[in-house]
Amino acid sequence: MNQTISRDKAKHDLIADLMREGFELARVMDAGNTDGNGSRLQVFLDNNFQGSMGWLGDTAVRRADPKVLWPDAKTIVMVAMSYAPEGDYDPFEALTHKSNRGTISCYAHNRDYHDIIKGKLKQAAGRFVAKTGAQVKVFVDTAPVMEKPLAQKAGIGWQGKHTNLVSRDLGSWFFLGSIFTDYELPIDLPEIDHCGSCRACLDICPTNAFPAPYQLDARRCISYLTIEHAGPIAPEFRKAIGNRIYGCDDCLAACPWNKFAQMGREIKLRAREEFKSPLLLDLLALDDASFRAYFSGSPIKRIGRNRFLRNCLVAAGNSADPTLLPAVQVHLTEDDPIVRGAAVWALSQLLSPAALYAVHQKHYANERDTTVREEWQAALHEK
Repeated sequence: MNQTISRDKAKHDLIADLMREGFELARVMDAGNTDGNGSRLQVFLDNNFQGSMGWLGDTAVRRADPKVLWPDAKTIVMVAMSYAPEGDYDPFEALTHKSNRGTISCYAHNRDYHDIIKGKLKQAAGRFVAKTGAQVKVFVDTAPVMEKPLAQKAGIGWQGKHTNLVSRDLGSWFFLGSIFTDYELPIDLPEIDHCGSCRACLDICPTNAFPAPYQLDARRCISYLTIEHAGPIAPEFRKAIGNRIYGCDDCLAACPWNKFAQMGREIKLRAREEFKSPLLLDLLALDDASFRAYFSGSPIKRIGRNRFLRNCLVAAGNSADPTLLPAVQVHLTEDDPIVRGAAVWALSQLLSPAALYAVHQKHYANERDTTVREEWQAALHEK
């Protein structure tokens, strides 16, 4: 290891390099500081709040202690990159006044952040290695790393009542990444909680996904339901989803600390106009090839066309827009029963009882999937 550079200078140079790469914040924590790392995760798992995300339990030990993930780690550099929406975009306005359009979570309005942030971290980490001779490992979200509690210990921000990280400098709109190293960099002071008595994030949630402050039941969270959940969306949540077709920003957008948020500098994270409020009519027409082409480089591509169509059909059902009927009805003959079932529900919200019964007569007898037949029965019963 190169001993000609001081620890203070090594840290200064690395953080300055990360700032040049486009990160807004970079702070350092002791990799051996494991106190309380896994406490919230264990409560989450004990209550089965993880839903189908079984990997959270499978990797809980490694998540709770960074040195289990990499025993040689001595310090961890946590970084934050803003994706705050432009000033003319209001997430709540997109929900309430554009029912014939879909709403996509702001973080997915352009390129997949995993690729962007990891590439930048690797560049800065490589130069750090060249200067110090240190070993490094770079992580962005996909490894068993508890970025939020680690970032709080590094001083980036604190985990708010919505369980997301909040920063006094950046508000709620930012991504996290980390550089683990065996080099002993000077550490920063941790951040403390500044939520006070505020309940804005808890009270705004459409599906009551917060059983208590600082606890999230993912099974009720619209982000989980539209992204991670693979099956039919439970009927109790469909109306509450509104026109959200990928993720949900309500708890973030409600946070008063966002008055300090500044639009990020990374051009590849700036919103594409066609992703801000896309027409449901256009999205419902996507076949697999056009879906892949339209969302090339986007995190939305990860969930696949059928799951995305399921979301769009729920949004169509909530639209009160009869012009979407032909685009919805065509999906009654999809190969995927999840899509067919979502189409049945959407039609039940848009058609009169007589019209729905006529469509039922045409399709029900040929339907062999139990879940889709149950959707038809529930739809007719409601009517």
